[in-house]
Amino acid sequence: MLDIYDVERIEVLRGPQGTLYGRNTIGGAIKYVTRRLDDDAFARVRLAYGSYNQADAVLTVGAPVGDGTLRFGGSLARLSRGGFGDNLTTGLENYNKDVWAGRLSAEVHGNGIFARLSGDYTRDTSLPRGGHRLIPSLATAAPVLADVFDSRGALVAPQQKVEAWGVSLFMEGELNDHLTVRSISAYREDDSATPIDFDVLPAVDVDVPAFYNNSQISQELQLLYANGPINALIGGYYLSAKAKTVFDVRLPGGTTALTFGDVGTDTGAIFGDVSFDITDQIALSAGGRYTWDSRDSQVLRQVYLGGGSPFFGGTGTLFATTSNFRGSANFSRFTPRVSLSFQPNDDHNFYISYSQGFKGGGFDPRGQSSACRNAAGGACTEQEVYDFMAFDAETVDSYEVGWKASLWDRAFTFALAAFRADYTDVQIPGSVGTTIAGIPTFIGITTNAGAARINGVEFEGTLTARDFGSPGARAWLTTRIGYIDAQYRTFIDARGINVADRRAFQNTPEWTASGTIGYAAPLASGTLNASTTLAYRSSSQQFELQNSLLDQTGFALWDASIVWTAPDDRWSIGVHGRNLTDKRYIVSGYTFMRQNPDTGAFILANGNPGFSSTLGAEGILTGYYGNPRQIFGSVTYRF
Repeated sequence: MLDIYDVERIEVLRGPQGTLYGRNTIGGAIKYVTRRLDDDAFARVRLAYGSYNQADAVLTVGAPVGDGTLRFGGSLARLSRGGFGDNLTTGLENYNKDVWAGRLSAEVHGNGIFARLSGDYTRDTSLPRGGHRLIPSLATAAPVLADVFDSRGALVAPQQKVEAWGVSLFMEGELNDHLTVRSISAYREDDSATPIDFDVLPAVDVDVPAFYNNSQISQELQLLYANGPINALIGGYYLSAKAKTVFDVRLPGGTTALTFGDVGTDTGAIFGDVSFDITDQIALSAGGRYTWDSRDSQVLRQVYLGGGSPFFGGTGTLFATTSNFRGSANFSRFTPRVSLSFQPNDDHNFYISYSQGFKGGGFDPRGQSSACRNAAGGACTEQEVYDFMAFDAETVDSYEVGWKASLWDRAFTFALAAFRADYTDVQIPGSVGTTIAGIPTFIGITTNAGAARINGVEFEGTLTARDFGSPGARAWLTTRIGYIDAQYRTFIDARGINVADRRAFQNTPEWTASGTIGYAAPLASGTLNASTTLAYRSSSQQFELQNSLLDQTGFALWDASIVWTAPDDRWSIGVHGRNLTDKRYIVSGYTFMRQNPDTGAFILANGNPGFSSTLGAEGILTGYYGNPRQIFGSVTYRF
């Protein structure tokens, strides 16, 4: 999707963010910066075709009006691909792609003034993605399929569809030589309809038709000051958002649990940051943010017997309302940031920084208030129900020390960083299967782990050899290595026991590494560019509690690309390969199986080893896999 935004650069920002712009983040941010339109008319088309009938087309155009003060641009993308496998029950393709996307923008370039009005739209009608059962079904003994990209779930309604769109207005003006003012206004909305067949079988065991809707409006103002050794920014931000979800959980015997969740968020902040060059070599930067978060939530849960709920066209009869919860909460916090850098010369920069991060709490929109029980096992009071449905704000203290250098006339550049993050009240979403008043159902539970600590080291470096092998040729080696030690320090489970030493961070491999070898050289009046990358991730868990069938062992992915570009960059042609060794690896999954809360071992209801379901009769242990080997060719032409 980056093609339709004509991205100029991508910034990867580690640690809490929020003293420089917009919405605060607690762990980091990936920032996509869109390229401004040129003052010359242009058009560019990119076509690609490859494995599994992948067929992509992206058209990007731009043109000035009159003297170039007003400029218009746009992109249109069609992205399609056949399935990696098939749904053996419905005959539909599995893991296919069917996407239309577009973007339009108008820019004003004046004397000290820049403004951009842009809008984008995405429509994704890819077929429902079915998972791969990792165990035979418990009730009907259906075997595990040989191909991990094949599936056999029968739920196809509602028709899978995702629509997302947004508009934004960015305005920037220079008030004088030292002051610049910015305004950023935006609105975004998305609607999704999706059928999720959790059991991945033809029978109605745990089938979930669902609708999701999100909308948000935001406004940001910034005032920037630059004068000699001082650079400063002060800003304000406001966001109002709505998140709605409604879905059935259809279980064996005609029981259906309908969930309707509606969560509203209003957040405001003032923030600022100032950097001061103490000397030509030493700079101090400090900032802060005060954030107000307000949450209100409605959670309606109903049980229908004899079929699905009427909301999804079912014929079930209302049996009971198990939740009709309304709650609101306010959270606020001041989060500071400070850093000190030392640049002894143009080739070296040493720095140390400290920052705090904050993420407001809220209410799980899938929670069930009637599941609350007091210490004596009886019904909860109103306050106890509120506490049961709510989760607290999450905070972090983040530290980083680093060294960035450029050596040998920029032939070798590297960045080395060590970091530590101390988290409090880590928010952990999840869901469990249970039985209430003899009726099977599930409960969404977002809890707070008391404390966690993350320590890590990251290195990235690039070694470049110019005129390598022939005049004008260039070879390079880029290496990235990361180590992270993420551990819970306090994690109180439902039994009141601290199980921190028996829980792990989700999707957090201890080691990550990648290496890219590239070569570019003049060829036939143009330029040949070839590169290959090997990326490795050590083992990781999908859930805090170990589940060896869903947990992914260490693996490596190998990609390669070769592109020839004609003179003046007028056109190019390339061949690209992804996951060339055709590695099978799990990227996500679902589990509703009974496990030992200490060891993670699967158990039967009587305590014997084996498999036993906590939701549905067939047992849910389902994995979803990353893309297999793909090879495709591309052609780009610039007018």
